[in-house]
Parts: sequence; C-alpha cells; structure tokens
Amino acid sequence: MGGNIDNTQYFKTKPEMEFQVKEVLDLVYNAMDEKGYNPVNQIVGYIMSGDPTYITSHKGARSMIMKVERDELVEELLTEYIRNKSWER
Repeated sequence: MGGNIDNTQYFKTKPEMEFQVKEVLDLVYNAMDEKGYNPVNQIVGYIMSGDPTYITSHKGARSMIMKVERDELVEELLTEYIRNKSWER
C-alpha cells in the first residue's frame, strides 16, 4: 500500500443540477398535465399536506419538488401572482 495516512483525502462528487423554484414548478406542472392530472389541485395538495404522492413521478417531478421547501413553493407562487396582478410597487 505505502500511502501516507497523514494527508487528508478529498473526494469530488458530481454536483447535482440546481434548479430554481420556478423551474421546478414548471417541470412539475408540465409532468402533471402530461399525465392527465389537474396540476393546480395536485400541487396545492402537496403544499398543504407535504405528501409527495400528490405529485407524479413522471419525468422525475416528485423527486424534484421534494428538493424544494414547501414554503419556497408558496413564496414563488405568491410572488408571481403579485407580479402578474401589478400589485408590486
């Protein structure tokens, strides 16, 4: 073997792709729609309950949405709603 045990070993792992919350919502919405679900009802169900089975696993939607905190989802949705209603000053 002959390795030096006094040196710290560093391992580089491949970083996961980071998605913005709006990208996750877009992916989830489209996956739900493709599977014939009502995306709004299903996303609301997930946000309210925290139960990931509200979200389809189609196109990795369930695993993607679980990487985002539910309060971040609400914040993004409300921010976009306010922006589109021109309430923002």
